[in-house]
Amino acid sequence: MDKDEGQSKANIIMVTDGPAIPNPRERRLINAWSIALTGAILSLLLLCYAGPSSYREALLFLPDGILLTFKLTALAICCAVPLGLLTGLGRISRNRCINLIASTYVEVIRGIPLLVQVFYIYFALSQFLRIQGVPAAVIAVSICYGAYMGEVFRAGILAIPKGQTEAARSLGFNRFQTMFYVVLPQAWRTILPPVGNECIAMLKDTALVSVIGMPDMMQRARSFASQSYAYFEAYTVVALVYLIITLLLSKIVSVIEARLNYYDRRK
Repeated sequence: MDKDEGQSKANIIMVTDGPAIPNPRERRLINAWSIALTGAILSLLLLCYAGPSSYREALLFLPDGILLTFKLTALAICCAVPLGLLTGLGRISRNRCINLIASTYVEVIRGIPLLVQVFYIYFALSQFLRIQGVPAAVIAVSICYGAYMGEVFRAGILAIPKGQTEAARSLGFNRFQTMFYVVLPQAWRTILPPVGNECIAMLKDTALVSVIGMPDMMQRARSFASQSYAYFEAYTVVALVYLIITLLLSKIVSVIEARLNYYDRRK
């Protein structure tokens, strides 16, 4: 493997099953993102106002679940992003002990499905420490996505040329100052899209917490379906709502990325 090939592989940032972030340079009015969003919104409106009343009732049953879903996602992001940063720094640390701990955490957590982690924290650990629903869900999602984000941060940091680090050190910066004042600000442009993707995937995966009785969107849809037996209508509505939310969030990430690129060009 030559040097250029190794560098290109080092710069690849893996993401999970989040939606594709719209290209910030995309100027066409009709594109995949706009078609998907328009189709989802129109479908939801047509079903609720032109279809059977069960669609409308299912949508009115969801607001509490939507709020809880956003609450869980926001709390998990606040925990997972710092954890991912620490993990990424640990993965590139020269300290063998720190590197081993961070690498082991990534390998173990990425090898266990999130659903199993939710069950383990809420049910298995309850034999020793009682953890309520919201904290258990936030801890499980944060630990799971902290490992994935750790790889994103590691790849983004390694994508910065070593010359930047050497230049900073030659100016008298220590390692901490070099990382947080020179490397990370440059790496953020590379890191932002996959981190945004992970956050959106995190929002979707909060649907798994319904298995522990958390009244999120999925659990609210299940409750409505069990009461009305309108399973098709309930799950169709919740699927469209999830789709609309994730598409809007992906666009927000795309706009932020475009702003960062714009400010970088002006510098």
